[in-house]
Amino acid sequence: MLTSCGGERGHLPAGLGGAGLGLGAQRLPRPSRLLEQGLHSDVAFVVHGKPFRVHRCVLGARSGYFANMLDTKWKGKSVVALRHPLINPVAFGALLQYLYTGRLDVGVEHVSDCERLAKQCQLWGLLGDLEAKCEKVSEFVASKPGTCVKVLTIEPPPEDPRLREDLALLADCALPPELRGDLGELPFPCPDGFHSCPDVCFRVDGCSFLCHKAFFCGRSDYFRALLDDHFRESEEPEVSGDLPTITLQGISPGVFTHVLYYIYSDHTELAPEAAYDVLSVADMYLLPGLKRLCGRSLAQLLDEDSVVGVWRVAKLFRLARLEDQCTEYMAKAIEKLVEREDFAEAVREEAAAVAARQETDSIPLVDDIRFHVASTVQTYSAIEEAQQRLRALEDLLVAIGLDC
Repeated sequence: MLTSCGGERGHLPAGLGGAGLGLGAQRLPRPSRLLEQGLHSDVAFVVHGKPFRVHRCVLGARSGYFANMLDTKWKGKSVVALRHPLINPVAFGALLQYLYTGRLDVGVEHVSDCERLAKQCQLWGLLGDLEAKCEKVSEFVASKPGTCVKVLTIEPPPEDPRLREDLALLADCALPPELRGDLGELPFPCPDGFHSCPDVCFRVDGCSFLCHKAFFCGRSDYFRALLDDHFRESEEPEVSGDLPTITLQGISPGVFTHVLYYIYSDHTELAPEAAYDVLSVADMYLLPGLKRLCGRSLAQLLDEDSVVGVWRVAKLFRLARLEDQCTEYMAKAIEKLVEREDFAEAVREEAAAVAARQETDSIPLVDDIRFHVASTVQTYSAIEEAQQRLRALEDLLVAIGLDC
C-alpha cells in the first residue's frame, strides 16, 4: 500500500506489494491459521513480553538455525524468552509470518529489524528478497515525488517451490523406514540430525507414520474429529516413542503416503492408475483439494473405453471440472460412443435420475454434450461436422426411446 504525504491513498504497482493470500496459487495447508491460532503449538517464544505460540516442526523445516537451536539450547523448553534489545517483537512476528506462509508484511520502520533477524537466522533467501524489494520501492518512490511507502510486502511468485519443499521435508521424515527404500532417493532428503518433533503416530497396515496433529487437524475435519474430539477408529495402548498411536483402517501405506504429502505440502506425485484409490480415501478424509488432484490425474486416462467410467466417478465424487472434461471428450468422440452400450446405459440412467421427468425434458448429460459440440464450431466448415455429431446423438436417443 502507498500513502502520499498529503494523505491520499494508492496502490503499489505489480511486484512492489499488494493484498491477497501469501500462499498465492499454492494453497498450502493453512499454515497462517496455525500461526494465528497456535493450533497444537509445542513451544512459545516471548519477545519483550509478547508471546508467539509456534510449532517446532515448522520452524525446524524452514530454518536450519531454528532446527539447531531447538535441538540444543532450546531443547525441551516449552517457553523461550528473547530479551535482547535488538530483537523487535513486530519484526519477529513478521519473520514468523514468512516462515509459515512465505509472505512478509511489515511497516517500513521495521525493515532493518527484519533484515537483522533474517541474517541472525541465516534466512538468506528472505534477506535477498528484502534487499531487492527495498531497492524497488526506493526506485518507485524516486519516480513518484510526494509518495510515502508505509508497508513493505514480500510475496513469493505462484511457482516458488521453497515453502512447499520445506514443508514436504516433514512428510519425508514422517515416512516409516520400510517405505523410504520404495521411493528411491527422496526429493527433499532429511538433513542429518533433523528432528521433526512428531506428536502422533498413525499405524497403517503395520507401518508407523510419525506425524503432527497441527497439520492433520488444520487440513481435515475428519482428522480434527479423530484427534480433538476423541473419536477413534482404533485406539491402542501401545505407543511409538511415547506418541499416541492411532490405527487407520481401510487404507494401504502407499495410499496414505499420498495423503501425507498432500497434507504437508499440498502436492503429491499421483499416477493415474493410483488416483481411484486415493480419491476414495480423500473423500473419506474430507480433503477436497486432494480430490481435485485426483481428478486432474484421472483426466489423463480419457479415451473411448474409459470416458464413461471416469464420468461416473466424477459425478459420484462431485468433481465438476473432471465431469466437464469427460463430456467435452464425449462430444468429440460421440459418433463412436453412440455404438457403445455403456454410453447408452449412462444416458438412460441420467434420464431416469431427473425427478418427475416429462417425455421432452432435457437430460443433463445430453445437454452438456450438445453444448460442447456447439462450442467447437468456429468456421463454416465445422458446422457440417457438428451437425453430423448431433445427428448421431439424436439417432441414439430415438433408438433408446428418449426425446429431449
